[in-house]
Amino acid sequence: CPCHVQIYNQGVKSYRDLPLRMAEFGSCHRYEPSGSMHGIMRVRGFVQDDAHIFCTEEQIEDETKIFIDLLSKIYSDLGFKEFKIKFSDRPTKRSGSDKIWEKAENALMNATNAAGSAFELNPGEGAFYGPKLEFVLTDAIGRDWQCGTLQVDFVLPERLDATYVGQDGNKKRPVMLHRAILGSFERFIGILIEENAGNFPLWLAPIQVVIASIVSGANDYAKELYNKLSENNLRVKLDIRNEKINYKIREHSLKKIPVIYAVGLREVENQTVTIRKLGNNATETQSFPQALENLMQSSLIPK
Repeated sequence: CPCHVQIYNQGVKSYRDLPLRMAEFGSCHRYEPSGSMHGIMRVRGFVQDDAHIFCTEEQIEDETKIFIDLLSKIYSDLGFKEFKIKFSDRPTKRSGSDKIWEKAENALMNATNAAGSAFELNPGEGAFYGPKLEFVLTDAIGRDWQCGTLQVDFVLPERLDATYVGQDGNKKRPVMLHRAILGSFERFIGILIEENAGNFPLWLAPIQVVIASIVSGANDYAKELYNKLSENNLRVKLDIRNEKINYKIREHSLKKIPVIYAVGLREVENQTVTIRKLGNNATETQSFPQALENLMQSSLIPK
């Protein structure tokens, strides 16, 4: 956070420059008690999508709405249609006067209400420098995890002497909004894996399709298809091992590969592929150009 203030402080800023938004993927280290760590849900070293917005007091409401809309869109694209918002106010140990805290709490609460977002109170759980909104996801087994956050900070800009020139020509203090959408990347990936039981949508799957040969005579055709899929930026794996096709299908299905293309001598002759989709025992045969077009359409990232 102080680093972004120092970047902001390079040169004179005008009210016309605000809001000014900065973002980074920052490596963080936190000495968590050994008993609290498990898997990738809580770790001592993690990456955070850290960002800060420098704005005027009048812009807090609009920036809050923009952020909540952005977070809602990203969560929805990743399959989380619902989340909870908690409003965390001043903790016992804090920086800044009660007057500044009351100002920050009112600004954030009014902005959240103006954005049309319902929230529940979380007394005493704010950051030491300002109140915050916590965006909480519930995982597949009912546990709540704080992921996104939005914090209003009047303290740090004052301590590090951040200013801008207002419309009246006088120097003023900007407000600093701390925000993260995913929070800890590791934690969010863990929640995502559990929510989908590893069965990711096609656009998100690490490997989108496997090309498995049925007989060795189809290996060259399988390699040809592999190259064409790779050229179209699809994440593909080639399996031409000397194993039975049922063995290959079972293995890749257990690994949650969304699509398997099985190719044998008949497919080589007809220039087709036999398609098997995860969770569906039925197969379908298509010409390779048609299969490629369908796969590319299905793998488009949500917009």
